[in-house]
Amino acid sequence: MSRKIIHTDRAPKVIGPYSQAVAAGGAIYLSGQVGLDPATGQLVAGGIEDEARRVFANLAAVAEAAGSSLASAVRVTIYLADFGQFTVVNGIMQEYFSEPYPARVTIGAAALPRGAAIEADCILVP
Repeated sequence: MSRKIIHTDRAPKVIGPYSQAVAAGGAIYLSGQVGLDPATGQLVAGGIEDEARRVFANLAAVAEAAGSSLASAVRVTIYLADFGQFTVVNGIMQEYFSEPYPARVTIGAAALPRGAAIEADCILVP
């Protein structure tokens, strides 16, 4: 099976030994994104709402670089440092995804990279 590595400058540079996304077997696997501003590499200020919007915007940028969009999402995994923010994140997710919604898992995490409040990854099937 061949793999295609996806990269865009419209999403933050990776902060470890991984790719922004990999296309393989008819699917596109988007790596986890936290709320880093691609221009500065810094976590956006403003709390969970601003971080969540940046996370989904970063995922959308990677999806677009792969020739797809979040409309092709079949699975989203969200990691929250504070599970009490679940309802807030649900509302913001609806700004980026529409029905029929992808399958989703939401996990409470003790800590996330760079002290982020949220991280999310995604699988697309264009």
